[in-house]
Amino acid sequence: MPRITITPAISIAEEELEERFVLSSGPGGQNVNKVASAVELRLDVLHSPALADDVRARLIRLAGRRMTKDGVLVLHAGRFRDQQRNREDARARLIDLIRRAAVAPRARKATRPTRASKEKRLEQKKARSRLKVTRSKRIDL
Repeated sequence: MPRITITPAISIAEEELEERFVLSSGPGGQNVNKVASAVELRLDVLHSPALADDVRARLIRLAGRRMTKDGVLVLHAGRFRDQQRNREDARARLIDLIRRAAVAPRARKATRPTRASKEKRLEQKKARSRLKVTRSKRIDL
């Protein structure tokens, strides 16, 4: 069974992908109304054994509106005039999306302001306050 290698750890079986060819709305002249050159590529993300749970969660978040309620990722490719190039485009976009989901975000390290930066901030506040005091028109009786 042929597999599509995405990363060294992730590869998807061809059987998991479902391709439908539909009429394209892009360039093609008279061919547009006759030939189904656009590709609708589907991958059942929720039930795919190739994806780890963390990758699956990030992929669902990245997919956005391209994900159905049933957890199926749908990619529509109709940029080119011929079916084969649209197929390759859809697969390339799928691979790119899964590669982006496979990269775990770096955890943010909590940091604290330095003592010097705190003192500088307080000094700036005091200077601003002094400036405003000198501008005020107070009449002492």
